[in-house]
Amino acid sequence: MRCSGKKSGTGCRVRKICVKRQIKRSLPDEMFCYEPDEILEDAGINTIVELIDNADDAYFIVKKALQKGKNVVSANKKMLAENLTEMMTLAKENNVSLLYEASACGSIPVIRNLEEYYDNDLLLSVTGILNGSSNYILSKVFDNNESYADALKKAQELGFAESNPSFDVDGFDSLFKLIILTMHSFGVVVSPDEVLNYGISNISEFDINYAREKGYKIKLVGQVERLRDKKIALFVLPRFVTRDKYIYSVEDEFNGVVIKGVAYDKQFMFGKGAGGHPTGAAVLSDITALGHHYRYEYKKANYFGGFKYFKEGTIEVYLRYSNPDVLKNFEFKSVSEEYHGPKYHYKIGFMRLDKLIAIKDKLRSLDIFLAATGKA
Repeated sequence: MRCSGKKSGTGCRVRKICVKRQIKRSLPDEMFCYEPDEILEDAGINTIVELIDNADDAYFIVKKALQKGKNVVSANKKMLAENLTEMMTLAKENNVSLLYEASACGSIPVIRNLEEYYDNDLLLSVTGILNGSSNYILSKVFDNNESYADALKKAQELGFAESNPSFDVDGFDSLFKLIILTMHSFGVVVSPDEVLNYGISNISEFDINYAREKGYKIKLVGQVERLRDKKIALFVLPRFVTRDKYIYSVEDEFNGVVIKGVAYDKQFMFGKGAGGHPTGAAVLSDITALGHHYRYEYKKANYFGGFKYFKEGTIEVYLRYSNPDVLKNFEFKSVSEEYHGPKYHYKIGFMRLDKLIAIKDKLRSLDIFLAATGKA
């Protein structure tokens, strides 16, 4: 793509489209190429739009593009979350722009808003439903009384979930988005390996019925929160959500983000977080922004820095289990409620985040369901 920096429209013209497979397409054959270097080595191209699903290939393409002094628009949340510091440094060193609004929350312009509107030291937290696939599944469970298995199958048939849905339902997609939002919220880059992410794949009818009896819905929620002494905590967990919360009514493949601050309390952003058109709209917005020479200033890191990731805090959780032996994996600081039934049991109490992070890869293999109560 060649962008001229015109003051109206995108000011850009597509020069070449790099694809994997050589098949007949609606555009002329000369518009396509099949090796990334054909674009990366073309001095007449000053902007790369990277929209592939492979994070390793995306890393190679984006890194080389920045090194070659080309602007980049990317939607690859995994690649960005795992390499954000390096990519920010490369963009700065080569005096180019790296934009990635489409990497988090689809059509919701949350990154740009965190950069431009919430560009001060008043932010307290960013909380939201960041994955449309898992939210679609949970919506069908709680609104249509469908089983988790049936809702997942329907999501796969509609293209909201992959044949291997772990990336969405186990919280990885939300995790990578949260890493990106944390940078633009508090100026801190956190490794995804160091953050708790646990999803909804182990949810049972017992957990669903428990939530219904209490008047809750279960949502998969990502949150970064400011603590005392310039510390922040972040995690991705299923959460019991009450009717008075904004995200209670976020349904289907939609995302919803609640931004909380000292002066403005809570503000809510809502929109489609999945699908080609919402993602395409975010990509187009970034391309248009390049026409105005826009680039992220990373204001929180440069002007309000000094925040530290704090893993030693506690969180109140609901832990459902069948075999009491599983409790040896968990250390409750305190327990406020527990139940023992013929098949299922649960405990509600406080656990330390770092203890859960230490076993996060093991959690999905255990016969349990873990959820934040949303109370603390």
